[in-house]
Amino acid sequence: MYTLIPILAIVIFILATSLRVLNEYERGVIFRLGRIIGAKGPGLILLFPIIDRMTKLSMRTFAMDVPNQDVITRDNVSIKVNAVVYFRVVDPIKAILEVEDYMYATSQISQTTLRSVCGGVELDEILAHRDKVNERVQGILDQHAGPWGIKVANVELKYIDLPQEMQRAMAKQAEAERERRAKVINAEGEYQAATRLAQAATIIAVRPEALQLRYLQTMREMAAESHAATILPIPLDFIRSFFHVPTHAAAPQPDQTPDPAAQYPKPDSTVEAPSDPLQNQQLGDA
Repeated sequence: MYTLIPILAIVIFILATSLRVLNEYERGVIFRLGRIIGAKGPGLILLFPIIDRMTKLSMRTFAMDVPNQDVITRDNVSIKVNAVVYFRVVDPIKAILEVEDYMYATSQISQTTLRSVCGGVELDEILAHRDKVNERVQGILDQHAGPWGIKVANVELKYIDLPQEMQRAMAKQAEAERERRAKVINAEGEYQAATRLAQAATIIAVRPEALQLRYLQTMREMAAESHAATILPIPLDFIRSFFHVPTHAAAPQPDQTPDPAAQYPKPDSTVEAPSDPLQNQQLGDA
């Protein structure tokens, strides 16, 4: 009986070293005598001691932080950019055979791709169209990491650090843009108000009663605002009579046209005889 104890211990040791349990999100790549035989899991995995070796991989999505990268954009602006990359292993065999450390390789290719993409675009495009930059980085990463059995799910730019001078310049630009919009809105309001006033003046010119109604409405508003003041209403016709100048000179009738020649005296055709007798004699001799 005592001879069975060593055998039982050996069997227990073999079972302990040959049985592996993998979770639902894990896969195991099996090597037998140095040659790969496949990926197994999840569940209970049986390995042969000494000749089998298993490498476990997680099939869950990894969130990897890309550290700050110093980038000079296409318009020669120096910025610092960091991002986050979401990826997962879709082929465990390629992730083990094609690359030594897929985590480190994905991190390095993410940094270089982020610098390359951000350096090829302008600052305004990075700030205004960040989704397009994310898609370009994701496409390049997916193309390079695909042969490694890695699927890049998403790339997001987290933070863009701008120089202080650039921040002040952008603040001035935004302030000037807001002032321009305020002036345009004010001018548009003045134009609409002038248009409405012109229409109101046209209506009042056709219907004077509208001015009387406006006069009464103004009086009501003044009486509601101030209770200590006394308002004395005066009819508009009474005020209008001070500005009406009557014409006293009667206009000439159409059939009575004044004669311009009547304004000047007619020349006398008779010659008055001189009263001197000597002059009368000289006139008779002649």
